[in-house]
Amino acid sequence: MQTEDFKDILYDKGDDGIVTLTLNTPKRKNALSAYSFLELYWAMEHFDKDPDAGVMIITGAKDPNSNDPTKEAYSSGGYFSTDVLEGLPEEILQQIDLTDIAQKRFTVRMFDCCKPIIAAVNGLAMGGAYTMTIAGCDLVYMSEHAWAQMPFSKLGVVPELASTFFLPRLLGFQKAKEILYFSKKLTAADCLELGLANAVLPHDELLDYAREQAKMLFPPGGAGLAIREMKRILHKPYIEAVSRALDLENEGLNKLWSSEDFAEGVMARIERRQPVYKGK
Repeated sequence: MQTEDFKDILYDKGDDGIVTLTLNTPKRKNALSAYSFLELYWAMEHFDKDPDAGVMIITGAKDPNSNDPTKEAYSSGGYFSTDVLEGLPEEILQQIDLTDIAQKRFTVRMFDCCKPIIAAVNGLAMGGAYTMTIAGCDLVYMSEHAWAQMPFSKLGVVPELASTFFLPRLLGFQKAKEILYFSKKLTAADCLELGLANAVLPHDELLDYAREQAKMLFPPGGAGLAIREMKRILHKPYIEAVSRALDLENEGLNKLWSSEDFAEGVMARIERRQPVYKGK
């Protein structure tokens, strides 16, 4: 598929070689479906192979009906409804593996990408959207209004996108477990303090700052060849471990997906109430 044909994301390569990838389903706060992740996989393939693309910046689309920066969404996480698959051509449906709930194919591809990827987190970043950022983005810049949450325990499932591999290494086991077990909400300042973000910016300066940083990562402003080699050396030793973590996450997710606790967690979220779990 050509980048201009994407439906859930916008892929825009500027004349300067900076690719801006926008998560673009604002009606559902840029939530990511199985099809969205397929488009993200295609986008990574295109970006990595394009000799004229130097750096990617990932951000979220604004709500066209709101000018309130505190209400913006980077992404509200996973979108579980299969209605998005209706009407898709058979050749596309064949590329979507609904048992790959942890998004192993996409995560490994993103982690193995040789070029720098920057996250410009402009608003709420939930679940898989934030774990995607942890797993695959080299630099994370957040709006002062942004916040993150990994609400897996509240939904009765386990984390995905290899976050069970990355979080303990970024935070230590105790802090990683605390955040995951209690689904703690993290402000942008929290993320900066924990080392999950590189900088927190005034909202209106976020994208400009990300672009200025991007220009220093590839020619003519940066030694792109050396930076790509650094990334390869930093990432390559962990590819097999990341892949194994994703297999374990998929085992857990496929086991819990049919549990009563997951159904209760989802309903409680929809009904805006506290879940009552049964351990079944």
